[in-house]
Amino acid sequence: MFKKLVIVVVSASLLFGCNSVLLGRYGEQNQTLEAFTQRVENVFKFQNSMTNAVMLMETEPSSMILDAEQKMQSVCEPLNEYASREMDGLSTDFTLQKRVEKTAISCEKAAQKLQTLLLSAH
Repeated sequence: MFKKLVIVVVSASLLFGCNSVLLGRYGEQNQTLEAFTQRVENVFKFQNSMTNAVMLMETEPSSMILDAEQKMQSVCEPLNEYASREMDGLSTDFTLQKRVEKTAISCEKAAQKLQTLLLSAH
């Protein structure tokens, strides 16, 4: 699913003349296509695991944890929207594809912050 995401993002970027794509680099960290594809896939899985961890907490989550989870959901919204549309067989537009490319690292950082809070809560 996410390999298709990267291919679509790259194809659209080529059509619009994105310099990073012309140089063979993708995402915020100018990664190779293979590295970027793997990173986006891993970020999606990681942020979903953090959402599950909050839902499965044995005690009521603190306001800090809830705030961090809400921020993560907001930052990861483009990635989640893309995945949802992909699973439903719906098309995605260029704007959404570019938002995914631009926010994958921010999504990962928000999930890492939530993970830190969850680990300190135990």
